[in-house]
Amino acid sequence: MKQQVARLSPHQNAKVLAVLVSAVALVALLPAGAIALAYGAPLALDPTLLLVAGVLYVLLNYAMTALACLLYNGLARVVGGLEFEARGGAET
Repeated sequence: MKQQVARLSPHQNAKVLAVLVSAVALVALLPAGAIALAYGAPLALDPTLLLVAGVLYVLLNYAMTALACLLYNGLARVVGGLEFEARGGAET
C-alpha cells in the first residue's frame, strides 16, 4: 500500500537531529580539543572556539532542519508528500 508523508513536525525532527548532530560533533570535537590543548594550538584550534563552533553547529542544524520541515509541509500541500510503500510483517 502506497502512503504519503503529509506533514513533518519541525520542532520534533529538528530536536532529534540536533541531538544526533551534537553526538557526532562531540565525537569529532573532543579529540580535536585534546590535540589543541596538548600541542598549544594556534587560535584557530583554541578549545574555546571549538566549543563555540560545536554549539553553533548544533543550533544551525536545528534551525535548518526546522526550516526544511516547514518548506516540506508547504510543498506537500501543493504537490503531495513523499511517497513510500509499507508492508506489514504478518501480511507477507
